[in-house]
Amino acid sequence: MLELAILGFLYDAPLHGYVLRKHIAALTGHVRPVAEGTLYPAIKRLEKAGLLARATEPGSVAAPRHVLTLTEEGRRELHRRLTEPAGRDITDENRWFTVLAFLRHLDAPAAQAAVLRRRLAFLEEPASFFYEGDRPLHAEEVDDPFRRGILTIARATSHAELAWLRATIASLEAEAGTETETEGQAGAGAG
Repeated sequence: MLELAILGFLYDAPLHGYVLRKHIAALTGHVRPVAEGTLYPAIKRLEKAGLLARATEPGSVAAPRHVLTLTEEGRRELHRRLTEPAGRDITDENRWFTVLAFLRHLDAPAAQAAVLRRRLAFLEEPASFFYEGDRPLHAEEVDDPFRRGILTIARATSHAELAWLRATIASLEAEAGTETETEGQAGAGAG
């Protein structure tokens, strides 16, 4: 999740490590604070893998500052991770939000829709926090008001996400269809 966020934020523009940390904290900090002891080793791993480049520029006061840039290989890696997210990136809500935050970097609406369809399929599977044997329990079946609250909130959130996913997938598929028609017309005109 952290590496995906680093690649995603650097896709837009080169950033200083401090600014990158602030961006990541704004995205995930409410759930998982980003410590320097976590961020900078991740940056080093990505740099060692050739996905990031570091340049030094003079600091405004004294110490030089490092500017991080995404390499071409880093751009390809970001596209790969967005096009083919790991199973946990689809099923874990925090990881999913990180994927969703950068999905706009995939240029093809059909590729974006394919990722959203994976999340939709996951959400459409019957699930619950609480079970009676193998059967998932619904909020109205639970006596404990706090557990009922979990189920009520989860259901409302799930319904909202399902509606958004279905509408967005339809829109992306319509856009992909329009692009395919345009490409077909351009090819027919060239002959």
